[in-house]
Amino acid sequence: MGVLDHVSDLFDCSHSSKHKKRKQLQTVEIKVKMDCEGCERKVKKSVEGMKGVTQVDVDRKASKLTVVGYVDPKKVVARVAHRTGKKVELWPYVPYDVVAHPYAPGVYDKKAPAGYVRNAEDPQVSHLARASSTEVRYTTAFSDENPAACSVM
Repeated sequence: MGVLDHVSDLFDCSHSSKHKKRKQLQTVEIKVKMDCEGCERKVKKSVEGMKGVTQVDVDRKASKLTVVGYVDPKKVVARVAHRTGKKVELWPYVPYDVVAHPYAPGVYDKKAPAGYVRNAEDPQVSHLARASSTEVRYTTAFSDENPAACSVM
């Protein structure tokens, strides 16, 4: 057995059972209220030194913090909340045009940035999307697209 055989045994990790699961590169978006430049700086500094973070962007006007890196979203939220003392939550908004009923209760949020609504998958909201066959029949009977559909004068 030569020296090269011993070296390859040292670097052979296939028999090791304690592999640490690598985190995926992801973008974590967080809602945190920032009133001034000081708040913005405090929020940004709270995550800049965190292990795995590769990029930090702050949008003070939208109250949005974006963290890119090999991180756990829950840990990022917890760290920002702990270091800043502010109320912090994962970004709850989506563009209003991807939601079927953006003005339904539970979806519309007056605190949301312009063009955004809450991402709600509530059963109370989803029932708005479906119409019964009777409703469809009555609404299409008096349609402007088909003026000959109803002959009642």
